Amino acid sequence: MKTPLCAILTMFAILVLTGCGGSNSSPQIFSASILSDPAFDGDIELTLPSTYTIIQGMSPSVQSVLAGVDPLTSHEFRAFLDFPLGGAGGVPSNAIIDSATLAINIRSIQTNFSSIPILIDLVSFQPPKLIATDFNRSLLAYTRILPPVSQVDVGHNIVVDVTSLMAEAQFRGLPDFQVRILNDFGTSPGLIEINDTTGINRPSLAPLLTVTYH
Repeated sequence: MKTPLCAILTMFAILVLTGCGGSNSSPQIFSASILSDPAFDGDIELTLPSTYTIIQGMSPSVQSVLAGVDPLTSHEFRAFLDFPLGGAGGVPSNAIIDSATLAINIRSIQTNFSSIPILIDLVSFQPPKLIATDFNRSLLAYTRILPPVSQVDVGHNIVVDVTSLMAEAQFRGLPDFQVRILNDFGTSPGLIEINDTTGINRPSLAPLLTVTYH
């Protein structure tokens, strides 16, 4: 009677150990590449106290968004980019964020200084229709473009680590990853033009959010 019982217990132990080993396997990593939504990208210009001009929606006549302070007029621009997270090719609501980057193509800059310090704020404007109060909307998280933008960046993509912003957006269950780009005040003012073309080169020139998650 002892032999069959020992055999059964031994096999049970093997099965348990095998199961435990499987639970330690690394999670599968996924990646999503999301272009900004040209219908909701835009910028808000502050010309005088409480006087705002809003441009939203890219078209053949509007191919970029502006961020910073115009050195000629002192008008301030804040750019807004919208990246939808739902649907095919998006980021599932239960995903754990491993990393995220934002790539923007610098079309031109205007400054009297060697570089322009730029902030990127995580914001949430829903529905994604810009209104004047979005200019000063409370931020949820922020990061900086480092090093600051300079003439050497014109015509090139800048890739910014926005992992902390994407993780915050995911934690809050936001349906879109939305950022506001502006001059970092108290430092050198200047204006950057971000390529947001709707032409055939959009896949390589438009703002791109890349996220890895599990």
